[in-house]
Amino acid sequence: MWARPRRRFWAALAVVLLGALGLGLAVVFLERDMPAWYARLRYPVRYEHIIAGHAQNYDLDGALIAAVIYRESEFDADVVSDAGAVGLMQLLPRTAEGIATFTGGEKFESGDLYDPEINVRYGSFYLRRLMDKYDNVGLALAAYNAGQANVDRWLEEGSDIAFPETRDFVRDVLKLQEVYDRAYGARIKGD
Repeated sequence: MWARPRRRFWAALAVVLLGALGLGLAVVFLERDMPAWYARLRYPVRYEHIIAGHAQNYDLDGALIAAVIYRESEFDADVVSDAGAVGLMQLLPRTAEGIATFTGGEKFESGDLYDPEINVRYGSFYLRRLMDKYDNVGLALAAYNAGQANVDRWLEEGSDIAFPETRDFVRDVLKLQEVYDRAYGARIKGD
């Protein structure tokens, strides 16, 4: 009496598990070699003109800027982290205040970081400075995430990135840079 329902249950469970496994493999395949149309669906972009403008202005790859924005905020200009980082590129107000002072801004207010134009301008400026300092995209991204003092210490010690979160950040942004380049190309390049 119970044998048939149990067999049906186990057969249905096997079908569901195999289907989930197949879907999981398909997603992995698409993530690795995703066509541009899928990448645009999976990884949308906003503020393309702002990204392209600051990519050109700071001699950065627009796909890199878009990747940092996606990883930091998923293009939500109003997001604030637990650490107090604000906006699209998740800038700490004290970092942004230093950038504003350095670039001639006289009346910086932390609320300015909610403005996509200002946030991407300051974040791009900061990323360019880190790229110039470290002459390495991975190290610049590590410094963007963990701070220059930490990266300087790791370099001094001859060690790798010590923070798992920062390793994940660098890996994710570099992968996303490839995705945004493939999906959007010249639209965010700033060339």
